[in-house]
Amino acid sequence: METANGFERFSLRDQVFIITGASSGIGLSIAIGMSSVGAIVGLNSRSQKNLMDAAKSVPNSFMLPFDVVDLDAAERAIENTIEQYGRLDGVVCNAGARDRRPIDQMDAVDFRALLETNLVAPFQLARLAAKHMVKVGRGRILFLTSLAANQSRPGDPGYAGTKGGINGLLRALAVDLGPHGITVNGIAPGAIATETNLSLASDPERSKEFTRQSPLGRWGTPEEIAGAAIFLASEAGRYVNGHVLTVDGGASVKIFG
Repeated sequence: METANGFERFSLRDQVFIITGASSGIGLSIAIGMSSVGAIVGLNSRSQKNLMDAAKSVPNSFMLPFDVVDLDAAERAIENTIEQYGRLDGVVCNAGARDRRPIDQMDAVDFRALLETNLVAPFQLARLAAKHMVKVGRGRILFLTSLAANQSRPGDPGYAGTKGGINGLLRALAVDLGPHGITVNGIAPGAIATETNLSLASDPERSKEFTRQSPLGRWGTPEEIAGAAIFLASEAGRYVNGHVLTVDGGASVKIFG
């Protein structure tokens, strides 16, 4: 089996990836990182304006404005991508929602809304992408999951439940799709200083909680997630399958804060 050597093992030259939730934060950083190693990147967001702004910083990108919970729109986006570029090498299911409320303040309707965004939408995107990837015998599917899949903060059952579902889904898909040359993996970020976490990161007391828990003593950056995504998407990670790569500065292995 031939393989590239050195830095070429991390190249995504001319490969086509779709990244959901790519107009800011972790999604945008992954898009920038993949583009920098040669990928053609489809940027997804609900907002056309946000995508136009994001595309300025991502060479070799194209825009896919749709809401991930619109399953028909997701199918059209994949079909149009394959029609335009003749290939689809991978998808990164990054878009997600968070509803931090204890169970007595969240009803079944609220939980279903989280499920639609955090579990049903990634399932659909992976299913649609896999239909094409099976035909060519190769592909990469990445899910952005969370430390909350295995350990939860108080008052966060909805989010933790959906991310636990993602971890189970990616392992099942790794088993089903592996024989077709498709790897399925996850990335579990720790405390990352994104726009979403701005209120936490800028609050001295709450921010101190997170930095104290990390052996590195700081928040992570979205760019530090991009390297993990490139590895899992590239030839360098081709024998990694069904794995959740934790990128948290060691917070999940520290027994007490």
